[in-house]
Amino acid sequence: MYLGRILAVGRNSSGSFVAYRVSSRSFPNRTARLLDERVAIVPVEGCEGDVFKNPYIAYNCIRIVDGTAVVSNGSHTDTIADKISLGMNLKDALGFSLLTMDYEKDELNTPRIAAAINDSDAFIGIVTDDGINVRRVPEGVSMYISTYEQTEPAETTFEAGNAEEAAEFILGGGDFAAFTHPVTSAAAFNTGDGWKLATGEK
Repeated sequence: MYLGRILAVGRNSSGSFVAYRVSSRSFPNRTARLLDERVAIVPVEGCEGDVFKNPYIAYNCIRIVDGTAVVSNGSHTDTIADKISLGMNLKDALGFSLLTMDYEKDELNTPRIAAAINDSDAFIGIVTDDGINVRRVPEGVSMYISTYEQTEPAETTFEAGNAEEAAEFILGGGDFAAFTHPVTSAAAFNTGDGWKLATGEK
């Protein structure tokens, strides 16, 4: 099954996490790049011109701000992170940013998906051409959502104990093994001593 971009968020016995996966049929020549307190999805060397074919393929997919990890499939990562840095709570930051930026205006009306988690709260959301949905992620639960097919938040078992394991798991572990066309991934994991970032490649 092809789900397009996928993100996961939650807490397991090891800690809190966000994880992101690019699955792509049209623009597979991308990689996740670790930067300061963030991870960016960018074209691989030699394919930089792809951003002129589709402006939605390069963006920060994870940002760490004020003890919160934010993950999304587009430039709204930065909008959500900025709102949180200004003092907005997680639910409102997701809802405001998704509602304001709306779904991507490409040929597929691709939804924007996002999640955020800190020490006390976690939320996951999506905006499509039909509406917006932002939900709390219950304590001790892991959930995922995607741009296609799985456009409702779904519970999952996320077996990872650090950022590197989380980035690998969303590429092909557990439920995610059934989803096709994996390209690259990123994750942030907090075992209690701050957020650590990692990337993965298929």
